[in-house]
Amino acid sequence: MITLGIEGTAHTLGVGIVDDKCNVLANVIDMYRPPEGGLHPREAANHHADTVAGTITKALSDAGLSLKDIDVISFSKGPGLGPCLRVAATAARALSVRLDVPIVGVNHCVAHVEIGNATTGCTDPVLLYASGGNTQIIAFANSKYRIFGETLDIGIGNMFDKLGRELGLGYYAGPVIEKLAREGRELLDIPYSVKGMDIAFSGILTAAVTLRKKGHRLEDIAYSVQETSFAMLAEVTERAMAHVGKDEVLMGGGVAQNSRLREMIEKMAGDRGAKMYVPQPRLCIDNGAMIAWLGHLMYDSGVRMTMDDTKVEQRFRTDEVSVTWR
Repeated sequence: MITLGIEGTAHTLGVGIVDDKCNVLANVIDMYRPPEGGLHPREAANHHADTVAGTITKALSDAGLSLKDIDVISFSKGPGLGPCLRVAATAARALSVRLDVPIVGVNHCVAHVEIGNATTGCTDPVLLYASGGNTQIIAFANSKYRIFGETLDIGIGNMFDKLGRELGLGYYAGPVIEKLAREGRELLDIPYSVKGMDIAFSGILTAAVTLRKKGHRLEDIAYSVQETSFAMLAEVTERAMAHVGKDEVLMGGGVAQNSRLREMIEKMAGDRGAKMYVPQPRLCIDNGAMIAWLGHLMYDSGVRMTMDDTKVEQRFRTDEVSVTWR
C-alpha cells in the first residue's frame, strides 16, 4: 500500500510518500520564509497554495510513481494555523476525489511519534516534542498518547524566533542562537520556569531582551537561554520517564536538531540507564513522510473517514486521538 501525505500546519508545505514498511519513497519540503518580520498565517497559506501542486509532482517524480499508484491520501488535520491547515486539507480532498481513494486526517504531534518509532528502532518511548509551535512531553498509556507536560505559553522554537527578531538575528533564529551559544562564557540570570510538569518560555524571552539592553554579549545571552530552557526540558522529560516507567526517550520537532539539546537529553537518559533516539533531520522537522506514515497506520488499523470527518482542527490535542493501531 502506497500512502501520500500532505503536511501544512505552519511554515512548511511538505509532501511525503511511504510504503507499508515505512520506506520513505519521497519527502519533499518547501518552507515559507517571510522577507521580514515573523510568520503571518495568511501569507504562509498563500505560499502553500502556490506550491502544493508542484510539490506533489516533485514527490511523485522522486518516488518514481504516478498518481494512479497512490492507495491512500493523508493530511495534517491539526494542530496548527487555520489558513495553512485548510490548504493541505483542500489539496488532500481534491486528490482523494480525483483518484477515488480513501482520505485520512492525522494529528501532527502523533505523526512525530510514529515516524520516530518506525525509523529509529525505539519501541515505547517518551517523546520530547520540541518545535516552533509545540513543546510537549508525550507517552503512550491506556490506549492513547498522553501529554505528561507541555508549554503553558509558547513553543520553544517560537521563543527562539521571537528572541531572534528582538535581537536582530533574523527569522528562524534557532540555528543562529545555537551557533552563538557555542561562544558563550557566562551563565546569566534567566528565569527557570518549571511549574509541576509544565514549562513556560515567555519569561525567558523577556529576560533575554532585558539583558541585551543592559549590554550583555549576544553569545552569553544565547548560551544562557539554551542552557536554561534545555535544562527545563530535560527535567520534565526525566520525570515523565520515571512516572511511566519507560527507558527510551525519542526526540522530535525542529528544535530536536540542536546539538546541545541532544547532548543534554542523551546525558540525562544515560544517567537513568535509558537510551535516546533521534530521527534523521528531515524527519525531525515538519514533513509529509510522517503524515503519510501515520495515515497508513490509521487506515491499516481500520480507520475510515468521510469528507465531513476531514474538517481541520487548529487545537487538535494529542490525547484526543484514539490509538487504534497499537
